[in-house]
Formats: sequence, structure tokens, C-alpha cells
Amino acid sequence: MPFKLLIDNQWVMPTHGETFPAINPATEEVFDALPRGGAEDIDAAVRAARAAFDAGWKNSAGAERASLLRRMADGIEGRREELAAAETRDNGKPLAEARADTGMVIEIFRMYADLAEALDTTGEETVEVPGGKVETTVDYRPVGVAGLITPWNFPMGQFSWKVAPALAAGCTCVVKPSEVTSTTALMLGEIAIQAGLPPGVLNIVTGTGPEAGQALVDHPGVDKISFTGSTETGKTIMAAAARDLKRVSLELGGKSPLIVFDDVDPDVAAEWVAFGIFFNQGQVCTATSRLLVQEGIADAVLERVKGYAAGIRLGDGTGDGVQMGPLVSRAQYEKVTGYIEKGLAEGARLLTGGGRPEALNAGYFVSPTVFTDVTPEMTIWREEIFGPVLSVMRFTSEDEAVALANDSDYGLAAGVLSSDKARTERVADKLDAGITWQNCNQNLVIQAPWGGVKQSGMGRELGRWGLFNYLEPKQKTRWLGTGGPGWYSGG
Repeated sequence: MPFKLLIDNQWVMPTHGETFPAINPATEEVFDALPRGGAEDIDAAVRAARAAFDAGWKNSAGAERASLLRRMADGIEGRREELAAAETRDNGKPLAEARADTGMVIEIFRMYADLAEALDTTGEETVEVPGGKVETTVDYRPVGVAGLITPWNFPMGQFSWKVAPALAAGCTCVVKPSEVTSTTALMLGEIAIQAGLPPGVLNIVTGTGPEAGQALVDHPGVDKISFTGSTETGKTIMAAAARDLKRVSLELGGKSPLIVFDDVDPDVAAEWVAFGIFFNQGQVCTATSRLLVQEGIADAVLERVKGYAAGIRLGDGTGDGVQMGPLVSRAQYEKVTGYIEKGLAEGARLLTGGGRPEALNAGYFVSPTVFTDVTPEMTIWREEIFGPVLSVMRFTSEDEAVALANDSDYGLAAGVLSSDKARTERVADKLDAGITWQNCNQNLVIQAPWGGVKQSGMGRELGRWGLFNYLEPKQKTRWLGTGGPGWYSGG
């Protein structure tokens, strides 16, 4: 498909006709040109979304929205291989992972179709009020026009996490995908039109953050902003949204710990450790990039993690058996390699990895990297790297492990491995994180809330919690008595 902006169900070039390159991170080759939308294009998209919302989408039946969401899911399923291949070319992830992402997207659209349908019958709650003088109910209304800003690490997945619940709730949308990975968002827009989504309900404007993203956040016609990305950008968005008191939900950075106790099988522990940091090239907001391993098992676990790292096959995500692709962009490559250099400069010991694989001369590839002898004040322990870089510390007691895990500005996710079920429960309850895993790692349950505490953001996505992001409760109280309140007693 020729890539253009999607505004009011029309494919249009940006106002100023500018484009930016789409680059395959495995080869560094430009494979297409994408439209570079700006403030004028955002304005047109917001106006289209507002018109569609007011013209009837906000009052549409949940069953109607559910039918459209299911048709979108069917359309995605029909183009599953095409979408996965486009995701791999754009993002760099292995094709097997892109296929899994596409399957998740289908499931999410179908889940929110069910939740949209349920709003027709469960969308009003009765509130128990003592005294019997009033009858009070609460129903839920769509927030309005939602500005949705999605990241580059899971482009299709994050599109579905925001668009599906927003549409299910009865909101209209303006999506600003990451300029690094925009192609599958536009393909999903095409599928939405083919599914019969009314004009203006879903608009997609590709462009940079400072141009299109900032214009979306600043636009007075936007009622809600949902953003996934870095903590610093999230703070900027929150400050800008405060001017109009826009509703905001933010899924931001993470520096997630994984605590491994010495009663765990070292082979099992090492596999969870490696998966938690090397999956998706470590470009995962919940990646367990801080390993806390108990002294008695540390050497055995680290030797096995080193073996896993050495055995991971890196390459173009379209290649057979590739387990890890390149980082998404040159900027991300330079950021991650800069952190590796900083780790060495600050005295951490490099166990394995540390740079570009010798056999790969092109592409933004970084070998799976593990640092030991890390201390709590080191930059690689405290700051989010967003790459395949693991920092390791040892501990002796449970209390020490919990204290080290919680000593972070972030609080997105955390994991604990132990054969003692009572201990995993106890430790998980003490961890300052919105998501915890016990004897597993990076498990995604789309029916459960996803989000963090502290500087990892606010609000939750997925499940019914994701739907509530786009709904406002409205109280309706009816007087059951006769006459007035009995307040006025004068002549």
C-alpha cells in the first residue's frame, strides 16, 4: 500500500508534503518513505474525530462497536503473515515473535469486542443509598477524543492495547505511532476501513514526537492522552496536558528486578533470566534488567546465563532460527553501546557480550551482554538501558534482596524465583511494582491490569481496566420523595 496519513477515512499526504525514511534495522537500508505529519494534519485529524464522536459514535450501541472490532480482528487474521513480515522489517524482531504479536493483537480486539458488548447490559450500576429518599445509578460514558501515542518496541501490540479499548468505550481516536515503526499502524488503519469503521472514528498521523506528537498533546479538541514511552517524555506530556486538564494515562520506563533464591534449579533459573532480558532484544519496558541472585547459587546461574547468551543466534529476523534481531534504530544502538561503555568505565565486570557480533557488519546488532560486580550506584544498575544488557548483584538474605529490588525510581514489574511458595508470595507482596511474577518472567495476561507505580507511570492497560481508561462514570440520582427538600422555612 502507498503510505499516507489516514484522516476521516481518506488517505492523504501531509500538508507540507514532507516524508521521512523507513529503515530496516537489520540492513540499515531505506525501504519506503513515510508521511511526516505536523500540527495542521493533527488538527484535521482531531476535527474529524470530534465530528464523528458528536455525530453518533458516542451514542452507538456496544453491540455495534463489538461487531466492528470483531471484523477488524478477522481482517488482521486474514493478513497475519503480511503484518508479521512488515513488523519484522520495520522493527527488527524475529519473525516468530512478530507472528506471536499478531496473534495477541487479534485476541485483544476480540476481548474488547466482548467488553464493548457487555456495556449494553452491565454499563449501569445501582448504588445502595441508605434512607430511601433517592435512587442512584452510575453509568459510563466515553471520554471523547483520545490521542494515542504508541512506542516502537511492540508497534502492533501497543496499537491494539490503546485503539481496541478506546473504540470499545465509544471514543474516537487520533493515533500517532512512533516515527521509527509506523508501517503496521497504517496497515491496521486500512483494515479498519475495510471492516466498516465510520469516517473519523480512527485517524492515524505519522510524524515525529516534537511535531505531530506535541501537537496532539497540545490540541484543545483532545480529551484524553494515552502514552507509552520514556519517563522523561511522559513527564513532558503530563505537564502539557495539565493546561486543559486532559485525562492522561502513562505507561513509562522500567528497571525491573528478578530475585533468584538458592533453592531454585540453576538451569530453570538461567532460562528465565535470559528470557527476561534478551527477549525482543531487551527492548521491553518490563525487561528484568537487574538480576539479584542469592550467593549460594550465583556462580551456577551465571555460568548457565553466559552459556545461553553465547548460544543465542543473532541476525535478520527473517532468517531461519534467528532468536534475536537488531536494535530498532541507530539512535538506540548508540544509546545501548554508550551504556555498555559507561558500565565498563564505572568498574563493572563484563561476563559476556559487550558489542557488535563479529559476523554482522551491517545492522544495529548488539550481543547479549551481562555485567557482574555491579554496585547500586552504577548507572547501568539505576537507569533504563532498553537493550540486551543484564546487570547482576548478589545477595545473602531475603530482606537485603527486597531492599535492593525496591531501591529504584521505577516500579513497573518484578519477579521472584524460589521453590518455597510461601516465600514467593511474601516477597512478591513486598515488591514495589504494578506487575509481579512468581516462578516465571515476562508472562503477559491480557485480561489483567498492566501498568506501574512510582516513575513507571499511572493508569492501567489491558482487561477491563484498559476499558476504564476511556470511560467516565456519570452519577444519576432521582428524588423519590414528594415535594421539596424541606430546606426553606421563611415567609
